[in-house]
Amino acid sequence: MTTTDTALRHGERVAVARLHALLELLPTALDHRMAAAGLTAFEYTLLEALWEADGHRMRLSALAARTNATLPRLSRVVTSLEKKGLATRTPCAEDGRAFNAELTDRGMATFHDTRPLHADAVREMILDDLSDDEVDQLAGLALKILGRLDPDRRLDITACLADPAPAAECPADPLPACPADPRED
Repeated sequence: MTTTDTALRHGERVAVARLHALLELLPTALDHRMAAAGLTAFEYTLLEALWEADGHRMRLSALAARTNATLPRLSRVVTSLEKKGLATRTPCAEDGRAFNAELTDRGMATFHDTRPLHADAVREMILDDLSDDEVDQLAGLALKILGRLDPDRRLDITACLADPAPAAECPADPLPACPADPRED
């Protein structure tokens, strides 16, 4: 059902075309950079999520939500990480129907070794030419769009759609400390 009979304005078409191009090009560009470490950008994202998790272990359904993946895609990528010796899949002790993914010692070492490569790639491709205010604007615009795409907040990345108070804890947008910051492990 349409709510308007007018076409998109030129500026709207340009904005959407640029967003679409960004969504198409960025994953491939990150994959290309991460290939030097033998990982895809998504594999790195899973390693990061497991590294941040308590005990470096997460239920597969929670890991899927945390990384915005479908369970079938997540399962395929966890299998790839298992073959590389970076993660293991074990039955969940709390729920016999579920499985957990857990970071191995090799997975932790790989995450630590590839963290600078990933950070450099993200900075060079996205952040370097942006001011702090522009980074905040980008985060705000992305969150606003994600709020429309995920109104039920099923995905962790959209879990904190309202501006959290500075002391609020949100796994998707932690304030004031970010769990992705280096910790002593």
